[in-house]
Amino acid sequence: MEAVEITDVAAEGKSLVRINDLVVFVPFVIPGDVVDLQLTRKKHSYAEAEVVRMVKPSADRVAPFCQHFGVCGGCKWQMLPYELQLAAKQKQVMDALTRIGKVELPACTPILGSQKTQEYRNKLEFGFCNRRWLTKEQIASGEQFERQESVGYHANGTFDKILPIEECHLMDPINDRLRLAIRDYAYQHDLTFFDAREHTGLLRGMMIRLSNTGELMLLIQFCIPSEEEQQQAEALLTHIDDQFPEITSLLYVNNQKFNDTFGDLPVHVFRGEDHIFLEMEGLRFKVGAKSFYQTNTEQAYELYKVAREFAFENSQCTIHNSQCTKPLVYDLYTGTGTIANFVARQARQVIGIEYVPEAIEDAKVNSALNGITNTQFFAGDMKDILTEDFIRHHGRPDIIITDPPRAGMHADVIKVILSAAPQRIVYVSCNPATQARDLQLLDVDYQVTRIQPVDMFPHTQHVENVVLLERRKKQDS
Repeated sequence: MEAVEITDVAAEGKSLVRINDLVVFVPFVIPGDVVDLQLTRKKHSYAEAEVVRMVKPSADRVAPFCQHFGVCGGCKWQMLPYELQLAAKQKQVMDALTRIGKVELPACTPILGSQKTQEYRNKLEFGFCNRRWLTKEQIASGEQFERQESVGYHANGTFDKILPIEECHLMDPINDRLRLAIRDYAYQHDLTFFDAREHTGLLRGMMIRLSNTGELMLLIQFCIPSEEEQQQAEALLTHIDDQFPEITSLLYVNNQKFNDTFGDLPVHVFRGEDHIFLEMEGLRFKVGAKSFYQTNTEQAYELYKVAREFAFENSQCTIHNSQCTKPLVYDLYTGTGTIANFVARQARQVIGIEYVPEAIEDAKVNSALNGITNTQFFAGDMKDILTEDFIRHHGRPDIIITDPPRAGMHADVIKVILSAAPQRIVYVSCNPATQARDLQLLDVDYQVTRIQPVDMFPHTQHVENVVLLERRKKQDS
C-alpha cells in the first residue's frame, strides 16, 4: 500500500488508517504521516502493517530523543508531541468507558499531565541474555558482533533474546552507568549471561530503584547452581559496591527457576539496607525489593491527591452516640499501604487488603514509621479476604478505594462491594478497559459522578484513570 495517510491514534501505542472496510494498525507513526505500508497480518476486519517508507512526515511529528526508538518496545510515542499524547490518552479513557462500560457518564475532567516527561521512573528492570536481538538492518548488513551477550530489554515477541540498551531516558542516568558497568565487568571476567532455552548462565536480571530521598537500590538476579558461581557473583557485587558508593541497598537473588519472577525467593542483602524510603507529603514509605510502589514518584502524588479528593470531598461524618465520626475506609489492593496511609488523617480507620505478604508488612511499618495508628492491614487473595464475614467483623465501609491490577476486580469482589453498600467507591485503574467492565457491574447501585485521567507514563500509551462512584438514591415505592 503506497502513500497512505495515517488518520488516528489507536490502542497499544499504534496508529491506524481505514482502507475501504479494513482497519490497518501501524506502529511508530502518528496521524498525518504519509507512508508506504507492508501488511504483516490480515484478519477479516482488520490488519497490521509496518512502514517501509516515510513518504511525508506529519506536520505534528517531533524527533524521537532515544537512539533505540523504533526497535525498543517502550516509549512508542516519542514522535508524538506531549500535548497530543495527553489528548489521545483522554480519548482512550472515554472511548473505553463509553464503548465497554455503557453506563451514564459525566464530562471528563482534563487529564493531568506529568511535569517530567523524561527520567520520571523510580524503578527499571533489565534482563541479561547470551543472545542479542538483531534488527532487520543489522541482519541484512551481515555485521558481525564480537559479543552476543547483552543486557537490556526483552525484544517484542521473544523470551530468549535481549535488545542491548546503551541509554534509557526513563530514569536518571545512574541507570545507564550501573547497567553498563555490570556489562563491562562481565565481559572482562568472562561471566556467563543467562540462556533462557538451557536455563544456564550466571547473570539473569537486574532491578534499580531510585528514591526522592536520595537512596538507591540495586538488585541483581543470578543463577547460582554451585560454589564457583557464588564466588563470581560476590566478586561482581564487591566491584559494584566499590564503584558506586551511592548505592544504599545492594541486594541479590539466586533464581534457578524457569521464570524471572522472584516474589517467592529470598532476597539477600550484600550491603546496606533491604529497603529504601520514598517521601510524599511529609510521609515516609518503606519500599523493599518485592514491594509495589507507583513508578512515577511525582505523578503518584497527583494521582493519590485525586483519589483522596474524590473520597472525602463534601463527605458527611456519621453520627454515633451523638458524636460526629470520620468515615471508615477500605483500601483494596493496598500494596505497601501508600493510599491507606495517605488518607488516614481523613478517616476513622483504614483497612487495607493486599495479596503480597511482604507488601503488607511494609504497609504496617509505614504506618508505624509515620505515627499512624488507625490502619489495619491484611494479606491474602482479595476474593478470599473480602467476604461478608470480614465486613461484619471489621465494620461496613463508608468509602471503598480500590486500585486493582490490570485485570481489574474479580466478580466475587464486586458482589461483596455491592453488598457492603459504601456511600462512595473511588476506583483507580491502570487499564480503562477492565475498569469500564467493572463499572458496568457496579452500575446497578452506583453512578459515575467524576472522571479524572492521570498520565503516569509519558511517551507510552498507558494511562491511569480515577473514577468516583456514588451510591444511587433508592426511589420510595
